[in-house]
Amino acid sequence: MTAPVAVTGLGLLTPAGEGTDATWDAVCRGVGSAARDPVLAGLPVDFSCRVPLSRDALDRRVGRAAWRMSRSAALAVLAAREAVRDAGLDPRTWNGDRVAVVIGCGLGADTVREEQAARLEERGADMVSALTIAQIIPNMAAGEVSIDLGARGPGLAPATACASGATAVAVARDLLASGQCDVAVAGGTEAAVSPLAVAGFWRAGALSGRTDAVAEASRPFAADRDGFVIAEGAGVLVLERTRDAAARGARVRARLVGCGSTSDAHHPTAPAPDARGTETALRTALADAGLAPHDVDHVDAHGSSTPLGDAVEAGLIARVLPHRPSVTAPKGALGHGLGAAGAVEAALTVLTLQHGTVPPVANLDAPAPGFGIDCVTGAPRRQDVRVAVSHSFGFGGHNVVLALTRAD
Repeated sequence: MTAPVAVTGLGLLTPAGEGTDATWDAVCRGVGSAARDPVLAGLPVDFSCRVPLSRDALDRRVGRAAWRMSRSAALAVLAAREAVRDAGLDPRTWNGDRVAVVIGCGLGADTVREEQAARLEERGADMVSALTIAQIIPNMAAGEVSIDLGARGPGLAPATACASGATAVAVARDLLASGQCDVAVAGGTEAAVSPLAVAGFWRAGALSGRTDAVAEASRPFAADRDGFVIAEGAGVLVLERTRDAAARGARVRARLVGCGSTSDAHHPTAPAPDARGTETALRTALADAGLAPHDVDHVDAHGSSTPLGDAVEAGLIARVLPHRPSVTAPKGALGHGLGAAGAVEAALTVLTLQHGTVPPVANLDAPAPGFGIDCVTGAPRRQDVRVAVSHSFGFGGHNVVLALTRAD
């Protein structure tokens, strides 16, 4: 067992809103955020879930350094600032040598890559931005957060596809446990809603084609689900050792008590039908926390709205957690934020624990017949949630499960 760590701060920018409170309120309303996207006009799938901030608005919030940042890096910087403020910490006075930054990202700045490739083709090498490489590499969000916060401890950028944000949280927990830092700013970011990315996911058969009802297109665990809706966003958590948080009188929102990470070793994009890797990740997280399956009150499911992925995950939950804990899937409301999703959903799990409220799965009336899981639908459910797990699964067979408990 690894010692629990305290979650003392949260920061969120999602398609549901700017800031943690706005996102939580919108997710609890259980309404999808997908909309037509002019950038995707003419493609077979022409809708997405965007953070409701224009580039100009984002730049104004970031400040003078925004000119050099990709959108994914700027989202991460703002989410990190909110999380640090929420934790009651001040980068002007902390010991930056003891602050780690771990920000996962799946694709990097895909929009910049496409824009600059077109500029190269049309106007020549002299017109390619000197910032191109600094903007497209997926570690730059972690780098910009470190610069912005003056955090000089370990700086890492996990890339485990759609599990990247959850991987970042697990890695940050390990850095704290090993004594390599005293504060960890951890999460994920993604801003890869681009024609190439959408075309690629569409060709892979991963996206919903519900072009006649885009707001209802993301339908985790529904019988008529047909794929995910691509999204963007950022989620950041501040983690500290529990004794350090107590010593400075910090408010503890929840505790991260266990982590499990595995690989399917099965297929580049499809989950293993037997869910062996995901089950091991879940059981490992619980064992790491000193918990048994029957201790779990709530599951924040990966719930991507893909036909195979949801079926495999529902089977996993029903088999390992047969006592039917409540299940939610935020991607119904937020779309699939790729590398950001695991961190955003970890933050929402923290809020479920803190508020004793489980948000409903947007666009779901009842889970598909035979799934045997207790999905919350229609309206938020008041529940005494003491132990929750958050699932994150990614292309390449990456599986991460985080186990969290209520603060008290």
